Amino acid sequence: MSKKPYYITTPIYYPSAKLHIGNTYTTVAADAVARFKRLTGYDVMFLTGSDEHGQKIQRIAEEKGVTPKAYVDEIVEGIKELWNIMDVKYDKFIRTTDEYHMDSVKAIFKKLYDQGDIYKSSYEGLYCTPCESFWTETQAVDGKCPDCGRPVEKAKEESYFFKMSKYADKLIEYIETHPEFIQPESRKNEMLNNFLKPGLQDLCISRTSFDWGVPVEFDPGHVVYVWIDALSNYITALGAFNNEENLMEKYWPADVHLIGKDILRFHTIYWPIMLMALDLPLPKQVFGHGWLMLEGGKMSKSKGNIVDPVMLVNHFGVDAVRYYLLHEIPFGADGIFSNEIFIKKTNSDLANDLGNLVSRTVTMIDKYFDGHIPAPVIKEAVDDELITLALKTPKLVEEAIDDLRIPQALDHIWALIRRTNKFIDETEPWVLGKDEEKKDRLATVLYNLAEALRFTSVLVSAFLPKTSERINEQLNVDLTTWDSLASFDGTQAGTKVNKTGVIFPRIDVEKKLEELNKIAEEQRLVAQVAQEAVEEVQEMTPIKEEITIDDFEKIDLRVVKVLECEPIKKAKKLLKLKVDLGGEVRQVVSGIACHYKPEELVGKYVVLVANLKPVTLRGELSQGMILAASTNDDSKLFLADPGKLPTGSVVR
Repeated sequence: MSKKPYYITTPIYYPSAKLHIGNTYTTVAADAVARFKRLTGYDVMFLTGSDEHGQKIQRIAEEKGVTPKAYVDEIVEGIKELWNIMDVKYDKFIRTTDEYHMDSVKAIFKKLYDQGDIYKSSYEGLYCTPCESFWTETQAVDGKCPDCGRPVEKAKEESYFFKMSKYADKLIEYIETHPEFIQPESRKNEMLNNFLKPGLQDLCISRTSFDWGVPVEFDPGHVVYVWIDALSNYITALGAFNNEENLMEKYWPADVHLIGKDILRFHTIYWPIMLMALDLPLPKQVFGHGWLMLEGGKMSKSKGNIVDPVMLVNHFGVDAVRYYLLHEIPFGADGIFSNEIFIKKTNSDLANDLGNLVSRTVTMIDKYFDGHIPAPVIKEAVDDELITLALKTPKLVEEAIDDLRIPQALDHIWALIRRTNKFIDETEPWVLGKDEEKKDRLATVLYNLAEALRFTSVLVSAFLPKTSERINEQLNVDLTTWDSLASFDGTQAGTKVNKTGVIFPRIDVEKKLEELNKIAEEQRLVAQVAQEAVEEVQEMTPIKEEITIDDFEKIDLRVVKVLECEPIKKAKKLLKLKVDLGGEVRQVVSGIACHYKPEELVGKYVVLVANLKPVTLRGELSQGMILAASTNDDSKLFLADPGKLPTGSVVR
């Protein structure tokens, strides 16, 4: 019997900054759903990846003095390593710089153009480079991006536009007749009322102001807008419009795109309209979950309040981090991350409830039956209560996951864990162990504990895979299939348990909080220094109006050697220089006296604007201008240094 396919995706992450716990949340949630679907018999395709094009990437790479590809290569390796640390098992990792993906994007753009859905015009408006988003004057908030709150830039360039308006009514009808398409419900209303029904404008889908992107093959100089490029990954990964293995028939439409609410507009408006234009089915569901917030607000690298998931894993283990993300965040709403809550939940739910249950069970089997799981003999009513709950829990968990109610799925599992702990208190095995005549009853109690833990291990395997492995190791369990949960008899009597230690040791809350707060303060100080540096750059003199290459070629820059230099009387800032322009000696007046002494300049090679119209300054003729750069506050000034090129050399 062939397995039913299931296709789940996360956003492909923009490799411009270190991923924090909020980014990790989406991928861990998708991994848990994908693992659960595999466990329950589905043929799963779980896709994630990296979105590597765009103006922001190009700017960062230029600042670092590397190529955009070299920059993203290094960051992508870090993303993959994070998913490995978080025990995320994706089926495919797509990069938008993959050749097959780029081929697909070119083909998609050409198809839309050929069928008349794309036209050429020019764009003039607002653009948020960090979000790679276009905004109108009315959408911007006080000149800032409504999504990220950072300043937008005015942009004007020749562009291609996608006729979004052509498909707007069709999309509105689809959303209103498919209530499951956008979830939760509040997200659907937001898209309809804020974007679609007021009137959808055509979308600018090419850029000419930078070149780090998928080129438009039939019009050199244009690159495809990064969101058109990025959204296409969901089908290009399946072989659409390229020569990769064609998995479209098997997996498309996607069962769910799992995303953060900040990119909902792109996934529920731009992407569906693209698919409509390509005559492809829409994904079955787009689920926009909330943000993971700190008690002081949204995480921000500039504020220094991001939570590093790797740091948490190093302190608490990967499954403690996964549990907090999956259980403590209301799926679909914003959640709060707090070190104190994290530690207390780890102690209560993982150490006390689950870890202690495993430890007590294995210890009692070791003590009373020489480490071998006994066969059940005498059953009582209290056993039936535990067994009944164990047998109905798998269905409850499955129903919750089908609705993407991940915290509720874990609630059902923990209800079984807590009922099993209560079963110990009710049956008092330590009392039964004192009476040889009650050994058969004790055997049944301990068998039921072991079997309940086997159920627990199978159920948590999708959410806490390492924990499941450790439970199986201690109980020596080898029957871990979903089908084995149909009956309460999967544990093999006589199996030797392995007492390998506590799964979740208790944490000293005060000591650990002090340790984490110290780390957080160090991160805050580092971020503060970095932010101050950014603000200093942002306060620089605004860039002047753009010029053309023809304008620039009018400027004649030449290498000159300083022959003489002296101060000008009653002019504290001015120096008079005699310079050699390759056989021609010129006099230049320069305002650099506060930064250079005359004797320091004699013999120095500098750059001269040679064709600047002569002027008279303080009674002295100046035949050109010496090039220099200063700090934002003019406290320091540095002359351009051409090395010792021959005098008269042209600077290009």
